[in-house]
Amino acid sequence: MFTGTPVSQPSTENGEMMSSGSELTPTELTDLRDKLEKLRHEFETMVQSSGTQAKPVQLDEPIGRLSRMDALQQQSMARANVETARHRLELINAALRRIRDGIYGECLECEEPIGYARLKASPESPFCVSCQGQREKSR
Repeated sequence: MFTGTPVSQPSTENGEMMSSGSELTPTELTDLRDKLEKLRHEFETMVQSSGTQAKPVQLDEPIGRLSRMDALQQQSMARANVETARHRLELINAALRRIRDGIYGECLECEEPIGYARLKASPESPFCVSCQGQREKSR
């Protein structure tokens, strides 16, 4: 017989019950879709605007040796940033496809729910915390 205080499941602002590792509620799914759309726009803009910074340094420009080295370093950093942004954009687009296909929030490895807290922190996450940890350990 249970004699302790009953634990209530947390609810959203509109009184809808929050998921606790199970399927996402319609409100949670809408919030995450909106966040993904916003992230997609931000990263598309970042990739497009970074293209000018990653252009090759002209060797015939009349600049000093240190200025040229600085320009080469900035070019290298810009290229790395563009690649990181492109990779994240791929993950975001894949997450939006999973929403469209009705499988968003399900770990691609173990097929268990990812959990709203993790998705809220990183909505493009294709893996639950446990599977992501195992993937990182095996690297």
